[in-house]
Amino acid sequence: MIDIQNISGYGLEDPGFALLREVAQKYCPEEFQEQRKEYFPLPEDEPLNLSAIQTDEPFGIGIPETQKLQDLHYAEVDTLNSEQIKKDFPVLNQKVNGHDLVWLDNGATTQKPNQVIDKISDYYRTYNSNIHRGAHTLAARATDAYEEAREKVQRFINAATSEEIIFVRGATEGINLVAQTYGRQFLTVGDDCIVSELDHHANIVPWQRVCQERGATLRAIPTDQNGDLILSEFERLITPRTRFVSVGHVNNTFGTINDVQRIIDIAHSHQIPVLIDGAQSIAHTPVDVQQLGADFFVFSGHKIYGPNGIGVVYGRKELLDKMQPWQGGGNMIKDVTIERTEYNVPPARFEAGTPNVADAIGLGAALDYVAHLGIRNIEAHEHKLTEYAREQLGQIPGLTLIGNPKNRVSVVSFVLDGIPVPEVGTLLDKEGIAVRAGHHCAQPALRALGYEMSVRPTFALYNTRDDVDKLVIAVKKIIGR
Repeated sequence: MIDIQNISGYGLEDPGFALLREVAQKYCPEEFQEQRKEYFPLPEDEPLNLSAIQTDEPFGIGIPETQKLQDLHYAEVDTLNSEQIKKDFPVLNQKVNGHDLVWLDNGATTQKPNQVIDKISDYYRTYNSNIHRGAHTLAARATDAYEEAREKVQRFINAATSEEIIFVRGATEGINLVAQTYGRQFLTVGDDCIVSELDHHANIVPWQRVCQERGATLRAIPTDQNGDLILSEFERLITPRTRFVSVGHVNNTFGTINDVQRIIDIAHSHQIPVLIDGAQSIAHTPVDVQQLGADFFVFSGHKIYGPNGIGVVYGRKELLDKMQPWQGGGNMIKDVTIERTEYNVPPARFEAGTPNVADAIGLGAALDYVAHLGIRNIEAHEHKLTEYAREQLGQIPGLTLIGNPKNRVSVVSFVLDGIPVPEVGTLLDKEGIAVRAGHHCAQPALRALGYEMSVRPTFALYNTRDDVDKLVIAVKKIIGR
């Protein structure tokens, strides 16, 4: 620890003193903060003059806030200690190409905390078993843990009952399940179904397929040049033959938070059910399916610090009860003869075969982790970080930010003049920075704004301003080659 009582040789305006002040402020243990304030008074409303600091290390320091950013106001303050949180994620404690890893590909997948890894390991080490069918102790333990995870999902999204929660492999499988059950069952020749231009391919292709199969038409809500849906056009798309609406809660390319409440209200005024794809919203903003009035809601575990290969379909019970199963096999039946099968009730009706017990338990642990930190706290932290990133990146000559939606979460998309998007991704990787560089499985969204690809950093609860600073300096380095 720095002896803050015996630092000498610096004047108040000395750059070295500014650096020591920053170190004292950021890293002094809590029990010494009062003592630190006596020797290094740092009023909360007085930003450090980091621009005066001279350092051989080009990353993470030296980018001052602009006045515009200082003037931003948020409904909640940033209460997360992201540096401390980062210690929960072992994969982040490594170097890539000689640099500390900066993980900014959270829109593709989030990293996993020890709490999730340990929970999955504990299952395989101590009570691995199939569920619902065994009379032995390990089967009972595994069944209890699996169903407890279902209840955690129910509480996290405020479903009315755990019977409305179906475990699947991810959001993609969840949308396919609804398309191949409800869609195939209720769409007929001449009907239509509505998606949006901002949707991920996983919410377009399944509906294309079922519409083609059933002789129905797929329509899309258009987007404006900011990356916001034009909801007045949505109302015009609805016809007496519209049977289903399926839209994303948050766009994965521009971070647009769609007004899904209004979409649901408009659709319901025409007695049209709505599916909300929550893959990009579940980790960033509170979700209450009852308050929204969503008929279906899907998300993936790996987007919210849980394991790959597990996801959720929420469906209102009265709709699930009407739906035929998608896959046949064990667990989804009540009685089978050669001539006929009596199906189980939901959710078992839609969980054929041996389920992914370990990862369901891991998802439950991830939701516990997020709930402990507080989704509102996470939202506030990521909001501030995103606006900081947009502000800093937007000042770089030769960089164009793509999209400027009115309400957004932790996504920034950009291109660099004269440098191909894939090359930018590769060059950033050489600096230890992981971003997505491509079309993000959202080609209609990018093309609506006139682009084929973009560089996409996305932020999570463990990201910091230092991460953003490293990105900004690396981009400047790429442009200045």
